[in-house]
Amino acid sequence: MSEPLPLVDAHHHVWDLDHRPQSWLDEPGHERIRRSFGADDLRSAATATVAGRRLECTVLVQCVPSVEETREFLTLADTDPIVGAVVGWADLTSPAIGDVLDALRAGPAGTYLRAVRHLVQGESDPDWLQQPSVERGLRAVGERGLGYDVLIRSHQFPQAIRLAERLPGLPLVLDHAGKPPIARQDLDDWERGVRQLAAHPQVRCKVSGLVTEADHEKWTVDDIRPVWDVLLAAFGPDRLMFGSDWPVCVLAGGWNRWAATVEELLAGCSAAETTAVLAGTATTFYRLNPAERKGGAPCS
Repeated sequence: MSEPLPLVDAHHHVWDLDHRPQSWLDEPGHERIRRSFGADDLRSAATATVAGRRLECTVLVQCVPSVEETREFLTLADTDPIVGAVVGWADLTSPAIGDVLDALRAGPAGTYLRAVRHLVQGESDPDWLQQPSVERGLRAVGERGLGYDVLIRSHQFPQAIRLAERLPGLPLVLDHAGKPPIARQDLDDWERGVRQLAAHPQVRCKVSGLVTEADHEKWTVDDIRPVWDVLLAAFGPDRLMFGSDWPVCVLAGGWNRWAATVEELLAGCSAAETTAVLAGTATTFYRLNPAERKGGAPCS
């Protein structure tokens, strides 16, 4: 009997509000997720299959700008078999960015650090990614073999595109597909940005976070499909990766409903294309290694 094929969730979060407050949860509309969430909560939530695959491996992504949070996430990756990689945080503007990254990688479980992220979506400077200090920091990221998760809103595509142009050797992944304004049904500018960014071969894209950009209560697969069609045409399946954005997705239906939606969107894809979206792209980008697992199912 063959082993079941893996499913990789390339984007999820955990937080313990008793240990580290999350100020963004105080904003109106976040009441459903204004509590602590751990990896066991994800296991309990993610019971559905996608194309016959059950969740076996995840990429844990930073929530707040905190090196200490990154250290904690690395420890979690070392002790919980479901976490295969960590996207952490370090101050890209700091002259000491290289030393900070080296210390994280040399510390306990540092090998699980595969990328870094900054909340560019909250930066008011339209050229934040082009600041000399930031570009220097991103070069340090690339020099250490790490990737960079690009978190932007749709109006910030120009700086992401310039980043891809200026640092062609830095592996990039677009988080949440650049947050298309699905609820407004105004995708033209977003589509242009996606296609321009996708023209750079070092860029991958997460099919994640889409339901929270739609009407939380009324969205259907038909609301998501135009975004999926653009992503599939622009990036191709070999550069797309499934992500849940759990537990944020709880605001708009939860993990299982999103999984069912992705399965429906994949209906026209071949087995190889489905494998790429559900496991292969994330496994390659984040270098998920089954030899690193601690007594659980492999990541690939």
